[in-house]
Amino acid sequence: MSALPVDPDPGRHWDDLLRFWEESDWPEGSKVEIIEGIIVVSPPPAAPHNRIAETLHRLMYTVLPADWGAYETLGVAHPPYGRLYIPDLVVIPHAAVDEAEEGNAVPLTAAELVVEVTSLSNASYDRINKAAAYAQAAVPLYLLIDRFAPPGPTVTLFGEPQGDVYRELQKVKFGEAIHLPEPFGLTIDTGLFPYGGN
Repeated sequence: MSALPVDPDPGRHWDDLLRFWEESDWPEGSKVEIIEGIIVVSPPPAAPHNRIAETLHRLMYTVLPADWGAYETLGVAHPPYGRLYIPDLVVIPHAAVDEAEEGNAVPLTAAELVVEVTSLSNASYDRINKAAAYAQAAVPLYLLIDRFAPPGPTVTLFGEPQGDVYRELQKVKFGEAIHLPEPFGLTIDTGLFPYGGN
């Protein structure tokens, strides 16, 4: 993972930063996000990481309303804070996606659920930076699938955002079930998730 220099006021230069993000020739398959005004380039996720995202993607469509979508490569932006993330999975109303300009990310504030699957190289971003950012954008639910948690692989559901902090609603070890509340009403068997890889 690599990053460009930090901007002390990322929102001030958002249009330039976004244009650079859109127009640059990034390594194929890499994940390129803007975190606190810093462009962060990560290698493509490993197969187990993608398998988890794909499993959740399929499960979401068993419960989603017809006017919501589950996206694995959708950019979500929070311009005042210089943030543009590409979550491993984001559930967002189709209307928010349809209103986005060609090539631009959709507003993070429109997301109903964000899912991040940690990689060894960026686990701390998912645990700390992104959790705070998603709470600050008032995303109702954040599901963190932490394959590299120190006590062993865990899945944590966060909700009830206040400022830049979530309340931990549930935390389970891989192999146990976790329940997403309404409007999802979905119980996820984390035993379906593979353990290995980055």
